Amino acid sequence: MLIAERRRRLLEEVRDRGYASFQELAGALDISESTVRRDLRTLIDDGLLAATRGGVGPVPAEPSEPEPAASGPAGPGPAEPQAAAPGDPAHREREAIAARAAALVEPGSAILLGPGRTTTALARHLSARAASLTELTVVTNSITVTQALAGAPQIEVVLIGGALRRSIGAVVGPIAEHNLRGLRGAQVFLSGEGVTLERGLTTPNVFAAATDQALAAAGRRVVVLADHAKLGRDTMCQTVPPDRIGVLVTGADGSEVAAGLRGAGAEVLIAGGPR
Repeated sequence: MLIAERRRRLLEEVRDRGYASFQELAGALDISESTVRRDLRTLIDDGLLAATRGGVGPVPAEPSEPEPAASGPAGPGPAEPQAAAPGDPAHREREAIAARAAALVEPGSAILLGPGRTTTALARHLSARAASLTELTVVTNSITVTQALAGAPQIEVVLIGGALRRSIGAVVGPIAEHNLRGLRGAQVFLSGEGVTLERGLTTPNVFAAATDQALAAAGRRVVVLADHAKLGRDTMCQTVPPDRIGVLVTGADGSEVAAGLRGAGAEVLIAGGPR
């Protein structure tokens, strides 16, 4: 079994079970416990799993409920940042990235949002601005993005169908890809797991990759949301080549990747940084 495939299966096992011991994972994949421990250390270091006593579990999800709107004549205000999950150093940076990306969305437009914690944070910011985003349509394959927008009736939400991948909280596969054909949005916002000058945006999840590619193809402008940990990181599946990245929103001021993409013609927006 290839290393990437083995780690993908480990992720699925943990996220489907909610918690798993080293012994359980070794038995499920028919591999040694020492191999399981080695792979899990990498997945934990990459922020994809959380260490627990005697095993591992999923990274605690950020709350996906939209923030209540501020009362008064001024209407809804900015979305309040969600509480950071334990062991999540990029939380504040992602919130800043989401707020900056929300300013790119115009009333009356149609946009697409892929899955991920940063795109879910973006959805919360859009929900908070819903009163000023008249006739906005959001197309998504993300369950958490849909939940974040559920309390904003001013925003039309189109959740595409497909096979549910619980590990990423999104629908993927041929049905999802088929449903995206023929759609066209002004912008598509994607986060992925890595951005490099050589390969652009990548993801380690083979099931999500094809659907991310279909989302990218449906957007006239691709906006990549990437915190500092993703810049310079290359994962298995390419989803957006570098020449298709129209905008990079990041908190990594001075990054070589950001500078390289800017030099290649992409717009680079710096939105705060890790604190």
